Amino acid sequence: MITIRPAEERGHANFGWLDSHHTFSFGHYYDPKHMGFSSLRVINDDTVSPSMGFETHGHKDMEIISLVTQGTIAHKDSAGNVRELPAGEYQLMSAGKGIFHSEFNASRTDTLKFLQIWIQPNSVGGSPGYQQKSFGESEGFTTIITPNGRDGTLQIKQDMSLTQLILKQQDDAQWPIQKDRRYYVHIVEGQLTLNDDIELGQGDGAKIEQLELLKFAKQSEQVKVLLFDLI
Repeated sequence: MITIRPAEERGHANFGWLDSHHTFSFGHYYDPKHMGFSSLRVINDDTVSPSMGFETHGHKDMEIISLVTQGTIAHKDSAGNVRELPAGEYQLMSAGKGIFHSEFNASRTDTLKFLQIWIQPNSVGGSPGYQQKSFGESEGFTTIITPNGRDGTLQIKQDMSLTQLILKQQDDAQWPIQKDRRYYVHIVEGQLTLNDDIELGQGDGAKIEQLELLKFAKQSEQVKVLLFDLI
């Protein structure tokens, strides 16, 4: 079963300096039909004006993933991490028993665009953690996040994994599905056809349950997809 989450039906908030689209209920946007999917709780598609950003605020017991698609994030947190996150790199902040951080557009002239993703952890408390890494733009599937940090991936406190799919020269790709797992697809860039007849574009998502195979066929020059493997 595949359930589509069209980009144009997402929640929307515009504060002038921040223009945000919410795949799931967040902030002032509430829809009981879209409260998350398994441990995946938030996918916010954020556009931030130059020099603007999120003042220092706190999080607790949440795994927070950021992927910059344009520009650079200036990050600072109460654990002593002062970093910049450029386009293409992944950041994973484990809030643990509590952490405060700020996120700003590092540029005074250019717009920042990034995805902020929240995963509910399978354990609470513990020390906060910070991880950041570039996994490049290789063709095909690249595993980004796993529960045990295998093969240089970022390690998360949940039975889930995140995989990046890029199609450039390659026209299609397939992903075998475990019947006892659920999957979520988010289109970061481009257009594609999912399982032969479902057309998806930038910002679209899809919940996948009780299938045997996922087939991706690109319909634009380049496609970038996030694939969440969930319990």
